Amino acid sequence: IAKSLAIGNPADGYFAIDAVRNTGGAMAAVTDDEIVDAIRLLARTEGIFAETAGGVTVATLSRLAASGVIRPDERVVIYITGHGLKTLEAVSPVVGPTATIRPNIEAFHDAFPALEESSK
Repeated sequence: IAKSLAIGNPADGYFAIDAVRNTGGAMAAVTDDEIVDAIRLLARTEGIFAETAGGVTVATLSRLAASGVIRPDERVVIYITGHGLKTLEAVSPVVGPTATIRPNIEAFHDAFPALEESSK
């Protein structure tokens, strides 16, 4: 579902592998389900709705940490630059439909009253 990572003809996979090898880095493959789970995690914990490529970075970090490649005492920075609205078609079957509202706070509170209550 992370089609934006395959841009180019051919895609930049060989360059990525060379970069990992030349820097002593690590890489991992993740599933579509792991990507969606990572997008949900980032939205729930940080309030960031990432596109699928951003979900890949979070899912890969999680996998590398779980396997011990990244230790708990290490500091890691990941870049997430794309907004989830760019790849909505990839996640909407899993996360459900989106709501369209007027661009004001009253419409937001009308659409999401549970969020208003939970923030008090």
